[in-house]
Amino acid sequence: MKVCSWNVNGIRAVQKNGFLDWVAQEQPDILCLQETKIQAEQLTDELKQIPGYRSYFSFAERKGYSGVATYTKEEPSAVLTGIGDPKFDGEGRILITEYPDFTLLNIYFPNGQKDDFRLQYKMEFYDALLDYSNQLISQGKKLIICGDYNTAHQEIDLKNPKTNEKRSGFLPIERAWMDKLISHGYVDTFRWLHPNLVKYSWWSYRFKAREKGVGWRIDYHFVSQNLLEQVTNADILDDVLGSDHCPVLIELQR
Repeated sequence: MKVCSWNVNGIRAVQKNGFLDWVAQEQPDILCLQETKIQAEQLTDELKQIPGYRSYFSFAERKGYSGVATYTKEEPSAVLTGIGDPKFDGEGRILITEYPDFTLLNIYFPNGQKDDFRLQYKMEFYDALLDYSNQLISQGKKLIICGDYNTAHQEIDLKNPKTNEKRSGFLPIERAWMDKLISHGYVDTFRWLHPNLVKYSWWSYRFKAREKGVGWRIDYHFVSQNLLEQVTNADILDDVLGSDHCPVLIELQR
């Protein structure tokens, strides 16, 4: 089973750059998108009804902002568009789909670069999401938490760690939360399978960063410890264009 995650930075923009052709070729069993930047009334049938998939969306209250979508070949038994906290659910960052053998959390984590208020919001979101995930684990669930985490965890995960130490996305407080996530039994699947491999999933549009290989790895599939033995592959599809992020994937043995 192939589960892909991709921050498309606008689903209508990526559609113009061959998105539907890529889906038809890649054929993920589940595809999670972040930063769709679309409202329900703007969705076309072409985007809602990709052949072979059911589609689910979570929209931000603010137009042209945030938003996540999950396309799935298998019908989920339940779909949630939040964790039950209005403070976090209104930004369209959360889409949870339930399957017989795991629960998938498609998350677009906040960016903390705007100001101290948004950084604080990001950290509060992180903790609320972890608390919610731990509650699911306590109920015996197996979890995949995928999406744009907006933080590079270790120095290997970005090209220029020293020059970004004071920039949100690589701040000590953000990296410490990633450590906390791991301490609670969640596993970064890519780093687990590829301890020393340097690959990035996001590049700034400025300064030809992608051409120069100046990137960050901020898109992840974390899984709970009780699902880890089913993970057979993890990869970053850095040759796929169309966004400032590229797709990341894991494969599971069911």
